[in-house]
Amino acid sequence: MRVEIKVKTNAGKSEIQEKDGKYTAFLKSAPEDGKANMELLKLASKYFKKPVRIVLGKASKNKLIEF
Repeated sequence: MRVEIKVKTNAGKSEIQEKDGKYTAFLKSAPEDGKANMELLKLASKYFKKPVRIVLGKASKNKLIEF
């Protein structure tokens, strides 16, 4: 399954919110050296309870993930 997710970095806490079928990930990490992407993968894996990978948008705030 593929899901679009918007990423907001440098947030106060790490969490994923879903509203009307749209997902937003709030990450503590800064978007440098792949740190935010790694945090997103860990957080999304816990949220969806499946292994997750980024399909599109590795350098963008709008990403397409697959699980």
